[in-house]
Amino acid sequence: MTSPDKIWTAGLVVIGDEILSGRTHDKNIAQVASWLQVQGIRLAEVRVVPDVESRIAEAVNALRQAYDYLFTTGGIGPTHDDITVDAVAAALGVPVIVHPEARAMLEKYYASRGMELTEARLRMARVPEGGELIPNRMSGAPGIKLGNIHLMAGVPHITAGMLDALTGTLEGGAPLLSETIGCWTAESEVAEILREVERAHANCQIGSYPFFRDGRVGANFVIRSTSREDLGSAVDTLCEALGDQGLDFTPGGI
Repeated sequence: MTSPDKIWTAGLVVIGDEILSGRTHDKNIAQVASWLQVQGIRLAEVRVVPDVESRIAEAVNALRQAYDYLFTTGGIGPTHDDITVDAVAAALGVPVIVHPEARAMLEKYYASRGMELTEARLRMARVPEGGELIPNRMSGAPGIKLGNIHLMAGVPHITAGMLDALTGTLEGGAPLLSETIGCWTAESEVAEILREVERAHANCQIGSYPFFRDGRVGANFVIRSTSREDLGSAVDTLCEALGDQGLDFTPGGI
């Protein structure tokens, strides 16, 4: 489902003390952002918050109102510090219930492995009242959708499965396309060129990403647009301008 004239946006709340302490390196921001781009939705803001109910609720309320969609990762597991469901329910002013379909999914999953559905595991069937389920083929415990909010696991490969289940279900705009041009130059030397090319192509944005490699300074210039025609025009203009300056550039980046 697409609405090409509207720019659809999303916020992301990454939840977990382990992320903030550095014990766990977050991988979900990049994969959520990449998935959203394919859906025609732009990740506009990310907040990383601790396992504190009030902080989670505050972030959820702020971002769900600011953007078309809100995603959360982390805090929907079986342990005492998995409190995302409680925090979202508090943010929305609804009770937490055991979802009958989620309970049935978990019973089937653990029975197939000769394991009991304990009280701890049953926590993964709890949802804010009114929530729908996001399928999870990896571990049986579903994600949760409620309005524009999507609660997902913190484990990256499980998050990926939940995103796959959501593919094609969210309304978005035209996917954001990109091309990269690499150049062995200091970005300060071509700042005016980048500015002029972007100004001449209203539907394009150019990001400059410098690097130091093999004793040399260089930069990759990433041009983004929802229009393939505008993107191609901006790429051609930038390459021509770099060439006019006698600079070596590499389509696709360095």
